[in-house]
Amino acid sequence: MNPRVWAQALTTMPKLTPDEWGQLDVVARWLIATRASVLFMTFMSAALGGLLAAADGAFDWTLWSICCLGLVFAHATNNLLNDYTDSRRGIDRDNYYRNQYGVHVLEDGLLSPRRFWGYVGFTGGVAIALGLWLVWVRSGLTVNLMLAGAFFVLFYTWPLKYYGLGEPAVLLVWGPLMVGGTYYVMAGQWNWDVTWLSLLYALGPTSVLFGKHIDKLDLDEAKQVRTLPVILGEARARHWVIAMLTVQYLGCVGLAASGRAHWLLPVVLANLPVLVRLLRAFRASKPAAAPEGYPAHIWPLWFSAFAFDHTRKFTSLFIAALLAAHFLG
Repeated sequence: MNPRVWAQALTTMPKLTPDEWGQLDVVARWLIATRASVLFMTFMSAALGGLLAAADGAFDWTLWSICCLGLVFAHATNNLLNDYTDSRRGIDRDNYYRNQYGVHVLEDGLLSPRRFWGYVGFTGGVAIALGLWLVWVRSGLTVNLMLAGAFFVLFYTWPLKYYGLGEPAVLLVWGPLMVGGTYYVMAGQWNWDVTWLSLLYALGPTSVLFGKHIDKLDLDEAKQVRTLPVILGEARARHWVIAMLTVQYLGCVGLAASGRAHWLLPVVLANLPVLVRLLRAFRASKPAAAPEGYPAHIWPLWFSAFAFDHTRKFTSLFIAALLAAHFLG
């Protein structure tokens, strides 16, 4: 067992040699292969849906736990299929961007095709089994939600990402589908107030994807992967992120002021210093080389690193505000 590596894989994307990989246990390998550090955003979507259900007196630990695990394993399955599709289509070859900041288990030869599909089978199988259990328990709209989730797991990488639809897909998945779906599983009904709140939250994960695609815009364009930043152009894409995050804060204040959300929600404004750092980065193009003092293990991530740091901290405050609101009544 390698608990130190587990913790590292849950917070970063470790770069390992084949010898180091060979010394890892199966849990550490699975966490690294599925890019577990980004699963935090999925867990938080489920947590938000659970909190909103609790506020309406509909929280159930069993339903929430199964729903949360199902979403996390579905996201992990998508990450594996993303690597497979991009590898198969030649996108990740020749030290492509993905290989520069972390391992690519297929391109780096760390997993054989048979072992890789074993990972996919296990991860996807858990997600499907948990989803079917929820369908059996809840039925109704749960069927549609599971089918929508399966669609995005299978087709996000291609064709959605290749035609500028990956970013809107993330907004829908991490917002209404995950947050609203978790709420529905417990409450048994759809709630539009939850939907609008979920969209504000989902602007964070969407900004992370925008940042990643801006970071590798030239490489994507050269390989004919037309992400939304490729279509918009680098400068416009950076301004889109600034606009999205501005809406995120204004929306929180607006919902609280209108009474559609708890008055504690503007606590997220405590994250403004982190937002200011992000805005400074997004107002200019990415530097040609890592600035002095910039963590070597993060480069060449730049815009996505600022967006990820901002989203983790904003989300923590967002959830903490709603949790406090729940206990304060």
